[in-house]
Amino acid sequence: MPIIYIVLALIVLVLFGAPLFSIIGTISLLGFSSQNIDTAAVIVEMYRLASQPVLLAIPLFTVSGYLLAESKAPQRIVAFAQALIGWMPGGLAIVVLASCAVFTAFTGGSGITIVALGGLVFPILLAEKYSEKFALGLVTTSGSLGLLFPPSLPIILYGTIAEVSIDQLFRAGIVPGILLVVALAIYSVRQGVASRIERHPFDARRVWATFKKVAWEIPLPFFIIGGIYGGYFTATEAAAVTAFYVFIVEVFIYKDLKLMTDVPRVMKESMVLVGAILMILASAMGLTSFLIDQQIPQKLFELIRQYVESKVVFLIILNIFLLGIGMMMEIFSAIVVVPLIVPIAAQYGVNPIHLGIIFLANLEIAYLMPPVGMNLFMSSFRFKKTIGQVTVATLPFIVVLLIALLIITYVPELSLWLVK
Repeated sequence: MPIIYIVLALIVLVLFGAPLFSIIGTISLLGFSSQNIDTAAVIVEMYRLASQPVLLAIPLFTVSGYLLAESKAPQRIVAFAQALIGWMPGGLAIVVLASCAVFTAFTGGSGITIVALGGLVFPILLAEKYSEKFALGLVTTSGSLGLLFPPSLPIILYGTIAEVSIDQLFRAGIVPGILLVVALAIYSVRQGVASRIERHPFDARRVWATFKKVAWEIPLPFFIIGGIYGGYFTATEAAAVTAFYVFIVEVFIYKDLKLMTDVPRVMKESMVLVGAILMILASAMGLTSFLIDQQIPQKLFELIRQYVESKVVFLIILNIFLLGIGMMMEIFSAIVVVPLIVPIAAQYGVNPIHLGIIFLANLEIAYLMPPVGMNLFMSSFRFKKTIGQVTVATLPFIVVLLIALLIITYVPELSLWLVK
């Protein structure tokens, strides 16, 4: 069959909703076959993936995030954060940003955050006299924050495909992740002051009361970050400890989830996502093997180098490309471009760890980019607003994030500071 017919057939399959892993796997098999190479090479790569210890972190962190999402942890976290910093100008907006960032880091998906936390904080923002436009934009934007913080699943996926240390990536994402949150917090404070939002007095008793309710959950992110950064355990060990800790806390201490009914249901739902992720990963590893075998990245680099010699210009093109990919593909699917960009970026002197942070920061922002950013549709559905209304509300936040993205891109020390 001529190659053009194969390509057209694959495009048709994509348009009709064929699973991404089947498309990637088919491309890999056809590629090896066209070069008269045994297609068992794809299976070998899948086996190599299965033998990586870090793979265990994916289901463990996923089930931890789902357990937290199904419990009353979001309500407790928001209540404590509001008591602690709600007295500040724009304090409630900062609460939303911080809470969503922590929640997304554990769940790995902005859709879950918008559904679980968005419905909780949106009416609170309106009750505090924030404009509906600002509240809508804030909640939509906050849904994708947190992908740079441990134990974010996209970080693990990037590290697996790019063959970069997961522990180092976890460390590298902390400062850029904080930068994104702080940039949005500054904008939110400015809006809070301009709108003359009423500020509530600080109440130490309320802080203590809400802290006691969330005392078992607050230490979790610090425990993970401190353990990995301090070298006390690896990402996989952190995943095992996190899953066990969350299970004990939510089932036996808070008793938000029933052992015999809720836990099996949550585990089943989370493992459906894990299965999809592992299939995409396995297919992507096969595609990576083919691309490297055929020296595709090197050929692309030679082509690009004819027109782009400057590292600065290359990074601009890379950001535009990644924003476009992120708009069109869900983050777990977008991971398939990693085998292409890592070798090419390396030729321009871009550290693969720094590249991983640029990659994830772009996808965070791409979730919000019109016309097809996923967060726009999630918010439109959740809050019963048109895509146009959500887009207009989100645009100022996108501008702030793009400025922060440029800083992350051109100041690699932000990403590499904690790695050195």
